Amino acid sequence: MLRFEKVSFRYPQSDSSVEQLSFHIRKGEFVALIGSNGAGKSTISRLSNGLLKPNAGTVYLDGTPTTAIRTSQIARKVGFLFQNPDRQICQNTVREELAFGLRLMGLTEQEIKERTEDALEQFSLGGDWFPFSRSRGERQRIALASVLVCRPQLVILDEPTTGLDYKECTAIMDYLTRLNREEGLTVLMVSHDMELVSQYAQRVLVLTGGHLIGDGETNRIMKDQALLGKAHVLPAQIPALALRLDAGKEKACFSDVFTIEEMFDAICRLREKNLSNAGKGETLS
Repeated sequence: MLRFEKVSFRYPQSDSSVEQLSFHIRKGEFVALIGSNGAGKSTISRLSNGLLKPNAGTVYLDGTPTTAIRTSQIARKVGFLFQNPDRQICQNTVREELAFGLRLMGLTEQEIKERTEDALEQFSLGGDWFPFSRSRGERQRIALASVLVCRPQLVILDEPTTGLDYKECTAIMDYLTRLNREEGLTVLMVSHDMELVSQYAQRVLVLTGGHLIGDGETNRIMKDQALLGKAHVLPAQIPALALRLDAGKEKACFSDVFTIEEMFDAICRLREKNLSNAGKGETLS
């Protein structure tokens, strides 16, 4: 779906850049992009949707170089959610906001109406709301709905849960996960929230200083302290706790623990084992 081959980009009169990036995101993957501020995450996002063109190397979208496609054509396949929804919303009502992109795509009024009403219901939005009078979390939902109503093949999320409370965050991420698993939507998520990454991403790309230093399955990355340290990123809380509990032990008891539920189950198993050993007169571990 998206492939970078030895891609480099440098902003004019700036030290900010990415160098020799190569990776491949396949159709239907849910990938997180992590790293500290200035690592190159936003640059990769804008190279992916054609807003930036590489100085060297090639970005392929569905097998075609982005330099060979107009940005308007890329927009039909790639949806982009800005971190600040106020940079994205441009209409006076939520219904008009959702319909805006669909009209640019040339859909019929009947198709626009059907998709818009479905999105309003799915995201629990009022069609007549004035977007800028709503809360930050509601504006973020409006912006995301306006992206997904166009049914892109790839959606790029720049800190998608900024300003959302826990309930709103869970609802949106569960909806995106369902689209990913059931409809094959490809997701590239930029996030500083390692709890979010650990819970939802299948794979993680790790950046530092414009270089890709890690690429692997989420659970493995979350327990690679050396790698995360190089990227100046802390692991999610449960994997970090599991590592601390296993530190110095001859036999790891928490090596397969990455969620609260798994931590609870592991502690229960350990407790039962200790109680059993105590009943046999053995010393508790």
